[in-house]
Amino acid sequence: MKLVFALLTGLVFGTGIAISGMMDPAKVLNFFDLAGTWDPSLAFVMGGALVVTFVGYRLAWRREAPLFGGRFQLPTSTDLDAKLIGGSALFGVGWGIAGFCPGAAIPALGTGRWEVVLFLIAVVVGFFLRRVLLTVTPKGSTS
Repeated sequence: MKLVFALLTGLVFGTGIAISGMMDPAKVLNFFDLAGTWDPSLAFVMGGALVVTFVGYRLAWRREAPLFGGRFQLPTSTDLDAKLIGGSALFGVGWGIAGFCPGAAIPALGTGRWEVVLFLIAVVVGFFLRRVLLTVTPKGSTS
């Protein structure tokens, strides 16, 4: 049953991405073009997502445990370290250059555009590169 709900959640997310037009990188990039062809629709999509998330968390926290899991798994660290800030910056730069974020790129695979495939390959390579760098660099090292 857990996989059925995961599939349904993904379908709802993908449908929302498609309806909002966020699978089109030009629409996303126009949001960042304040001096040119600015398109504020991404702000409305994000605002809608924040409202749904806010309500969803309020409902979820009323439960003792998640529907499909033994306990809620929350981050324990509140540190703003170089990995978090660097990763966030890299995400933002990549999103601004490509017009895709990983969440929107997965449903965009259905468009058949080669740019989407290239972007997702770069994301996967980045995941593996991060893993390799973390195993090569000793903990506590700043290099």
